[in-house]
Amino acid sequence: MRTLIISDIHANLNALEAVLQAAGEIDQVWFLGDVVGYGPDPNECIELLRSQPNLQALMGNHDAALMDFISIERFNYEAAEAIRVQAGMISHESRDFLELLRLKLEIDELTLVHGSPRNPIWEYILGATTAKANFDDFSTQGCLIGHTHVPSVFILNETGVVQMLLPENGDRWQPNGRFILNPGSVGQPRNFDPRAAFVIWDDEDETFLFKRITYDIESVTKRIMQLGIPKRQATRLWLGT
Repeated sequence: MRTLIISDIHANLNALEAVLQAAGEIDQVWFLGDVVGYGPDPNECIELLRSQPNLQALMGNHDAALMDFISIERFNYEAAEAIRVQAGMISHESRDFLELLRLKLEIDELTLVHGSPRNPIWEYILGATTAKANFDDFSTQGCLIGHTHVPSVFILNETGVVQMLLPENGDRWQPNGRFILNPGSVGQPRNFDPRAAFVIWDDEDETFLFKRITYDIESVTKRIMQLGIPKRQATRLWLGT
């Protein structure tokens, strides 16, 4: 079975469409949170996401803020302004979808969260120290996370040391032991590579394939500016930051 693992779409329809086309035939989609925020296309992204086969979807911090489940005051100015703009755009159907998103899922030997196992909404796992502190908060072999927008794998070895990997486009990784894996961001990558990021999990050969794909950034940035979303959310798409 081929599973598409994606996270942090952030209302970027062009990037999501490119990822779905590049992924090819898939059996199911696991989404790790933040379908809204930053970008110009929240309703369109939700509609396309919810149409995917055997979808399992989680709530991210931007999803929670748009729904007023958490305070927008915790966000920086540019992020908060994007949420305010989108709050005036979001449809009733999109709100119904966001309201039912879950914070954590367990599927077979994998735990799915947005931020971290111990804090599914807010905590960033950016390095080995934070990753190590989270291994006690899930009981499955692996944990899939988003939130940082950086493709990465944290591997816990038998001696308790955590190794950090930063996979590149086309890298295929096979787990051996416990791990935390981040597929990167569809809609706003932040590792100085502007290409949309995703992962394909093949449970037959037990491998995670890390992929990047180019998309039409220019049209996304134009729509961001037309909506009055802060310019930084447009310029950073070109830079991958």
